[in-house]
Amino acid sequence: MKTSLFLAAVAVATLLAGLHYGLTVPNAVLWNSERVTLTAYNSTPRQTAGDPFVAAWGDRLEPGMMSVAVSRDLLALGLDHGTEIHIKGLGGPYLVLDKMHQRFERRVDVYFGLDVAAAREFGRQEAVIYWR
Repeated sequence: MKTSLFLAAVAVATLLAGLHYGLTVPNAVLWNSERVTLTAYNSTPRQTAGDPFVAAWGDRLEPGMMSVAVSRDLLALGLDHGTEIHIKGLGGPYLVLDKMHQRFERRVDVYFGLDVAAAREFGRQEAVIYWR
């Protein structure tokens, strides 16, 4: 009887730990996911409209922030202002603080502050993003 109770307790603890893990670490079962094209952008006048340190919703961008801009088609999927996303292979969380021009689709632009060389090195990649 004691062994059965112990095994039941272990099973419940394992289930709860797995559920907690799934709630805090992205997975395709409990999180939304989408395959997107990743690009990079900087706070330079040439790459932005207006003040290069002010994002589309008015947030102030600072080098070192983990933020992204999303293409407008992704807004309809729930990737709205302030959404935390994780990028497979890059981690996270990144905050959605900016949005891109309407001509882009299925794209996430990772913010690289003033480091243009790092943004160029990052280039264009395909990745899966996760959000809740």
